[in-house]
Amino acid sequence: MPMQTAPTSLAAPVFLPGDEGYDEERLGYNLALDHRPALIVRARDTADVQEAVRYAAGAGLGVAVQATGHGISRSAEGQLMISTRRMTGVRVDPERRTATVAAGTVWQDVLAATAPHGLAPLNGSNPGVGAVGYTVGGGMGLLGRRYGYAADHVRSLDVVTADGRLRTATPELEPDLFWALRGGKGNFGVVVSMEIDLFPVSELYGGGLYFGADHAAAALRTWAEWTRTVPEEMSSSMQLIRYPDLPVLPEAMRGQYVAHIRIAWSGELAEGERLVQPLREVGPVLQDTVTKMPYLEVGSIHHEPPFPVAAYDRNTALRELPPVAVETLLELAGPQADAPYFVEIRHHGGAYARPPRTENAVAGRDAGFMLFSTSIMEPGRLPAIRTAHDLLHGTMEPWSTGGAFVNFFGIDDTVADRVRSAYTASGHTRLAALKAAYDPANLFRVNYNIEPTAH
Repeated sequence: MPMQTAPTSLAAPVFLPGDEGYDEERLGYNLALDHRPALIVRARDTADVQEAVRYAAGAGLGVAVQATGHGISRSAEGQLMISTRRMTGVRVDPERRTATVAAGTVWQDVLAATAPHGLAPLNGSNPGVGAVGYTVGGGMGLLGRRYGYAADHVRSLDVVTADGRLRTATPELEPDLFWALRGGKGNFGVVVSMEIDLFPVSELYGGGLYFGADHAAAALRTWAEWTRTVPEEMSSSMQLIRYPDLPVLPEAMRGQYVAHIRIAWSGELAEGERLVQPLREVGPVLQDTVTKMPYLEVGSIHHEPPFPVAAYDRNTALRELPPVAVETLLELAGPQADAPYFVEIRHHGGAYARPPRTENAVAGRDAGFMLFSTSIMEPGRLPAIRTAHDLLHGTMEPWSTGGAFVNFFGIDDTVADRVRSAYTASGHTRLAALKAAYDPANLFRVNYNIEPTAH
């Protein structure tokens, strides 16, 4: 039965269906889930989060947590949503090379705070993404091949667990919880603050090389071969996309099929120019934006849309990308395929493959590449879109590790087997046991859920 009035036990602003501001609060960047939580708590501080968690536990409601809504997962229909988007703030310690980041802070705000010190976080490709959610999901960014996953460089986490307690997790304090939070996404509580490492990177040689349909196949073949020998300071990816015919796009790309190579080189400028030259020689480009840039402008490399979209996502971790896999991908997603999705292949390896200083739950260290596919959802199109993604990822399975990355999951990835694929077998077993210890009632279940081990 719908809730009629807001609970008086909660001091934070509460929104019920039909209230002014309810839709603004429930909707995020990815509009694929048009769900209606029973109530939304607009958290202003840690105390608000604690009250909301305790209330949900008492009322038998599951807890969903949303900052920016980029990483949507399971419907929060009829459950309690905690909106952390107003819990923002960044505190930089340049001597220790760390930043303390509040729950709802987006990467752009972290970049703005760290850049004046010549330091960089291990942020992702989109500066509008929430820093905390990205990090506890692993975090694959534009410095990742050099330094590893963002979760590998977390110093501490302040988290409200299912009992409403505020705990601090570090390698020394709550070490099991510290392990689980870094990779376990939102299964173990609401992270209200994190302390992360920063790195001495103030500039990049980065941007994009955009090739038209006539040179797309050559671009992918060249890039795949090129990735075999580039140093760890080079992060890159390739996107294959048919752009819509929209006036916001550069005229040369409107309605065109484009192969977009994304470059982020954090080494010496001259060496970066030398390394990128073979890619420039693929053929004429529609646009070349690869240049020296302040790290503050790193979000321009992928130039992902800043406005909300309804997206269907799928991903597969690939061991390798040999020539036969490249040709298979071109058949499925090349200029002649007329695919109802666009794909991105991100180059992994390097520091991603190495274990972190302090062990965590992040898997995928055996992946050489990540294959990611996205469709813009339209009414009535979901069955056809689902079938097309099934075909793409099923056909690429011979080169798959069998794994996937939780931060790139979509609305079809909430089933238990799919969630399990984001972890090693032993890692998932350990996560389920820790879930039973910290959240035995599975209060935090409105997510890519790890169910507690039954006792």
